Amino acid sequence: MTSPWAAADELRHSGAAAEEWTFSFWTGDGSAGGLILLRLLPASRTCWYWSALVRAGHPLLHVNDWEAPLPRVGLTVRSNGLWADHVCEAPFEQWTVANETYAVALDDPADALGRAFGTSAPMAFDLEWYAVAPLTVVGDGYEQQGEVHGVVELGGGALELQAAPAHRTHRWAGALAPWTLAPAVAHLGRRAVVRLPDGAIVDLVLTADGWRSRVPRSG
Repeated sequence: MTSPWAAADELRHSGAAAEEWTFSFWTGDGSAGGLILLRLLPASRTCWYWSALVRAGHPLLHVNDWEAPLPRVGLTVRSNGLWADHVCEAPFEQWTVANETYAVALDDPADALGRAFGTSAPMAFDLEWYAVAPLTVVGDGYEQQGEVHGVVELGGGALELQAAPAHRTHRWAGALAPWTLAPAVAHLGRRAVVRLPDGAIVDLVLTADGWRSRVPRSG
């Protein structure tokens, strides 16, 4: 079957009112995982950036910037205290994903829905993302399974990643629904949550099968 996408679709779409890339990864034993969300909003000349890291026995490391300047070219984000880059090395095959910033350490992930007050903690991703499966369709774009090699530098040491399971999405449209993944059967894993500036909530939990969307309990 012929793919509906061309190599240029990996990059920015000039006519899109909103465009988003996400990258997530986790260790095979489920003890640690991280994620990045980048959404470009050309009309306001800004972009939204969110990154998080969870580890067994440690607080959530959370960083967001909702008013970063729109990258002039490519997907390099530079703002006060934040540098992040996302480079397509080979379309549908390889990306370099990196950041350098100070995150906030949160004992309760739900604090990220508010002002996210906590202890400042250095964090830097230096990751290579490789595809392990073809693209599949999601609303307004595509997703792809992969693996990550690299390191997350932290104040207390480094998290080494070798062939860590990974996932990514790329979507573009006039308006984008919140980033969601397959629902979690249970909600006992490590959580990363954020409220986007439009009020939408992205609520993810790390399970044995990787990141999943956390479904609110009824009642």
